[in-house]
Amino acid sequence: MEKRSEKKRIVLVPLPLQGHITPMMQLGQALNLKGFSITVAQGEFDQVCSSQHFPGFQFVTIPESIPVSQLERFGPVEFLIKLNKTSEASFKDCIAQLLLQQGNDIACIIYDDLMYFCGAAAKEFNLQSIIFSTTSASHKVCITVLSKLDAEKFLIDMEDHKVQDMVVENLHPVRYKDLPTSGMEPLERFIDLCTEKSNKRTAFALIVNTVTCLESSSVTRLQKELGIAVYPLGPLHIASSINSSLLEEDMSCIEWLNKQKARSVIYISLGSIVLMESKEVLEMAWGLCNSNQPFLWVIRPGSVLGSEGIESLPEKVSKMVSERGYIMKQAPQIEVLGHPAVGGFWSHCGWNSILESIVGGVPMICRPFKGEQKLNAMYIESVWRIGFKVEGEVERGVVERAVKRLIVDEKGVGMRERVLVLKEKIEASVKSGGSSYNALDELVKHLKAE
Repeated sequence: MEKRSEKKRIVLVPLPLQGHITPMMQLGQALNLKGFSITVAQGEFDQVCSSQHFPGFQFVTIPESIPVSQLERFGPVEFLIKLNKTSEASFKDCIAQLLLQQGNDIACIIYDDLMYFCGAAAKEFNLQSIIFSTTSASHKVCITVLSKLDAEKFLIDMEDHKVQDMVVENLHPVRYKDLPTSGMEPLERFIDLCTEKSNKRTAFALIVNTVTCLESSSVTRLQKELGIAVYPLGPLHIASSINSSLLEEDMSCIEWLNKQKARSVIYISLGSIVLMESKEVLEMAWGLCNSNQPFLWVIRPGSVLGSEGIESLPEKVSKMVSERGYIMKQAPQIEVLGHPAVGGFWSHCGWNSILESIVGGVPMICRPFKGEQKLNAMYIESVWRIGFKVEGEVERGVVERAVKRLIVDEKGVGMRERVLVLKEKIEASVKSGGSSYNALDELVKHLKAE
């Protein structure tokens, strides 16, 4: 009897933004190490990855997709809806070409949950598909909650402060005002997007870049809500050896960190999208200098409105900054957070940054801006108790007090102790017999059995 040829190719479809590409490529490497060939499908206008960055991966193009440069023009919600509408047919063509050229060797299509157009191609060609959530399991649960709401009624209800403070059913301690709607206007369209994201279509499973010890109840609720297997197999960056940064990282800061005292440095990085006013940068600089703690500060090119960054600072402040801190355009964040000199992380609370900070054993000052960031900050402050939020205007006194609270005060010591306990639990989860290790093992067994 002729043996059936083994399907060992996995097609990955990431959303072309740094925070989504990074975990998707890390997932690709984890599956590649398990014996699967990896093909990455990316949009025509945003060729952010190549075999030069990821040796052994194949890259194919989804033609005629909307460029990410249109994100600002349309806003995130409308951009994502348009991207999915315009990409469905061209992705089907892309998969048809792959099957024609390489034979029927595709074991599975794994797609970012914001690239849900992929579900139609999986169904048409009778291929297995898996949804990948690059955000927390709790955020994914919130999306399913939002998908069931009536937008008009919700807006009226949210004018009542009592409703705002009500805990979402079976999702303690998340309140209705914590639901990730900030910056996602108009709400009616965002709820439409949540409905599409929550539709499992023909996918047989959901992968989440999280750990059971952090989000056990949310993982359980997701399985119940979706009715499919949920694989919490994060944090994916622990076992990854590939650098998926879209910007060149400056390693010179490590030499500077080597000269600093243990747990004395505050690391400031606000992600790959956040914009700041020049006034905020000035107040931040004053506050950092006044804290008398050494600091490593990432200021991306173009992230300060109307300026390239610190050159807009007064000479006196620039001198103080150069004496007490180290400013750079792009840091090797995982290495920085793992360095013994780093004692705290001032973060926008993106999910990747949170996982990297916990694995580094570093407590956080949370400065969330929108969407899932505010939800994540709430978990950091109220559930895991490994950091605290800074809200309102950025003012030098607030910055100074926040840094001292985290690095110097007794409260910061407690946060550090708790984050080190979580770090140990997470490291155990990715080792043989751990929850994330077992989840990956189960996923691979299923894919190889098909």
